[in-house]
Amino acid sequence: MSYTTAEGRQQILDDLAGAADEIAIALALLSEAYEHLDERAAERLEEQLFQPIQTAYGRAKRVYAGFAERHELSGYTFQTPSPVAPSTGTKGLIDAAVDAAARADGMLGELQDSMLPIEVGDVELRAGLSEVRELIGGVRVRARELVRTLGR
Repeated sequence: MSYTTAEGRQQILDDLAGAADEIAIALALLSEAYEHLDERAAERLEEQLFQPIQTAYGRAKRVYAGFAERHELSGYTFQTPSPVAPSTGTKGLIDAAVDAAARADGMLGELQDSMLPIEVGDVELRAGLSEVRELIGGVRVRARELVRTLGR
């Protein structure tokens, strides 16, 4: 499939925005889960899950904005997801957050594998994508450990 440089750059932005939106969903779910935990468990959730996801979200938005600015492309207004109903319980909220983070990681992995960041991107973009993936990469393992010890 052939594409222009402008189309490739727009595809990068669209994919990056989609991944950032998934990370935002993970943040909203973790925020809701936090409200249902005791103080000790909530602190662990914040340290092990929320902070890395929040950092990844901020980094994804900066990568997006920087790439759009460097290539004079229009930006995207990131939206805060609607609050989540706690009907699934704390474990369900954490599991859903992990799934959202995994979707974001998958989207970013596909973007990296597509070679678009090399063909029409730049060094800062490639480094930023790697950094975001690194931040969200260990979430599943940390979440499993946290959920395993809830209520103890």
